[in-house]
Amino acid sequence: MTIVLEIAAMLAILIGTAFSIIGLIGYVRLPDVYTRLHATGKVGVYGVVLLLVAAVLQTPLAWGKALILIILLMVSGPVAAHAIASAAANIGLPMDNPVVDELHLEEINPEINSESHNMAYNKDMD
Repeated sequence: MTIVLEIAAMLAILIGTAFSIIGLIGYVRLPDVYTRLHATGKVGVYGVVLLLVAAVLQTPLAWGKALILIILLMVSGPVAAHAIASAAANIGLPMDNPVVDELHLEEINPEINSESHNMAYNKDMD
């Protein structure tokens, strides 16, 4: 049983570290703050959660504390990324090659108001 737990802990460490490295590569390689937040926000949280799981598998006395930390990380990570993205949009940081910028749609084309855009969007979804 301990060998199985040790192998599971090693796998969690390897996968968590890989997630963290992928998030770091995304942070360095991606062009703007919005795509960087996408890479680091999602991948970083999963990497830390897997490292916490590995720590708990090695020392099984802390399951309660680890579960609380995992829940807090899973809730606060996306909220923090959203807050940073909203702040970046509010101060006017541009997106690099946006396909659609729904936050600044009226500024790009003043003839489009949000009601007609929503109706056209809903019509496309049908």
